[in-house]
Amino acid sequence: MKLIPTNNGRFSSNYLIVALMLSLAFLVAICVPAAADVIPNAAKQHRAVLVRSAHAVWGLDAPIATFAAQVHQESRWRIDARSPVGAEGLAQFMPTTTEWIASAYPRTLASPQPYNPGWAMRALVQYDRWIFERLPATAQCERWAMVLSAYNGGLGWVQRDRKLASEKGSDQLIWFNSVERFNAGRSAANFRENRHYPRVILSRWEPLYVGAGWGNGVCMEFKF
Repeated sequence: MKLIPTNNGRFSSNYLIVALMLSLAFLVAICVPAAADVIPNAAKQHRAVLVRSAHAVWGLDAPIATFAAQVHQESRWRIDARSPVGAEGLAQFMPTTTEWIASAYPRTLASPQPYNPGWAMRALVQYDRWIFERLPATAQCERWAMVLSAYNGGLGWVQRDRKLASEKGSDQLIWFNSVERFNAGRSAANFRENRHYPRVILSRWEPLYVGAGWGNGVCMEFKF
């Protein structure tokens, strides 16, 4: 910003004040991390339960940081979160998905409780596991990107996108810059949202939780 002199050749005090305020704002911006990139206190409160749920379903090498990143994206760890379309709780399950997973896993999820954080986190890691077993890929990070896309928009869509990618000469076992480029029929808005979902979780939130000591993630070596 340029300072504009007044008629008597001196710089206006108003412009000096504005310049000072802009400089201060710049310093704050570069010194204080964005609120969105800070792990919420609620995450720390629910961490132990997430770890237990993940270990129960995935074993001791479960990618805790990845699951934490997914919860972060879904609800920012708000147990009472409810989306405009009706998704509920930490895991943001739609009511139909809540009912389905409760019936599919009656021993551990029989009583649908989407606003119960323990139930929600167990349901999230269990649903991820169910999808994971149905989506082969060339590498772990690619596979998890497909899992997350399916969690967000449905397994059927990912399978159709993979089929279309293969028909167009791309590798259906690679997500990034391959399957993710193909849309088998979603609306433009849904397609954009769905493609953003895996990338923001794996490239932005997962490193946040890995760096905070939440354990391993699935894309730590991947170059986005």
